[in-house]
Amino acid sequence: MDLNTLGQFLVVARLEHLSRAAEELRVAQPSLSRSIARLEAELGTPLFERGGRLRLNAAGHLFRGYVERSLGELEAGRRAVAEAAGQGPGTVRLASETFLAFSGPLAAFKCAHPGVEIELHQLPAREMARRLRSQDVDLAVASQPVTAEGLESVLLLEEEVGLAVPVGDPLAGRARQGARVGIEELAGRPFIAARPGHWQRRLLDQLFAARGLVPRIVCESDEAGAIAELISAGLGIGLVPDVARRTATRLPLVWVGVDSPDCRRSLTLFWDAQVRLPAAARLLREAIAGWDWTRGAADGPADGTAGGQAGGGF
Repeated sequence: MDLNTLGQFLVVARLEHLSRAAEELRVAQPSLSRSIARLEAELGTPLFERGGRLRLNAAGHLFRGYVERSLGELEAGRRAVAEAAGQGPGTVRLASETFLAFSGPLAAFKCAHPGVEIELHQLPAREMARRLRSQDVDLAVASQPVTAEGLESVLLLEEEVGLAVPVGDPLAGRARQGARVGIEELAGRPFIAARPGHWQRRLLDQLFAARGLVPRIVCESDEAGAIAELISAGLGIGLVPDVARRTATRLPLVWVGVDSPDCRRSLTLFWDAQVRLPAAARLLREAIAGWDWTRGAADGPADGTAGGQAGGGF
């Protein structure tokens, strides 16, 4: 049971697909299949269900947790020795659902600590707890709960979420009048939404489900910029956090308040309290926690025009 085989197992467990895992690992698929088979033989039990699609079984899920923690401890030891030996300021690994909103704090951090290397990992929130516990990432920022024993967090931002509509949309007049729109009024309206798992999609589904409704989604996308483009083109409407409407960007959109106290989001920074973070990670944690997340590049116009990317970065 060598480290290379264990690392290969983690990739196969994450992808649950041998050919994609082999491609990522840059090894031949038959060779990877033999490595996994030898590992299962050594453990005395299968780790995957192979009926049709490859799936991690109960033993595989159990073993993956131990492997992640073991390899994470080895990596943490390597980084600790490098730090103690004075081999540069080190590397910090930051995970987030999106990085469009991080240009400000990361630019300021790099200016203050030019020698620190930052690795960015775009992850769904459901993956963050596991990656933190396995020490695959040092810090994670999410707009939805990340739960696991031993995690600590600091609230970065709590804000209202509104509705982005094209300038010519009938709802645009609500913003100029200071009025809000009810969820029931949005039934049947076409939504440009993030894919399931993203905080905006989760919020949209919850708001409609609480009223016995289902949103009419005409497009799903992982790209905030694409969502904004489609909304500004008149193809639909979508949720956007308050901070985004105060950021000066190029697209003509109007931000309309939603008449629901639940139409809010919290941006939170997470880390594993049971792990001694490297100096670089501690510095970035302080920088992110100390950043003014309520400010935008410029205040939006008084008529509610968002003037920018829906969900602009979150």
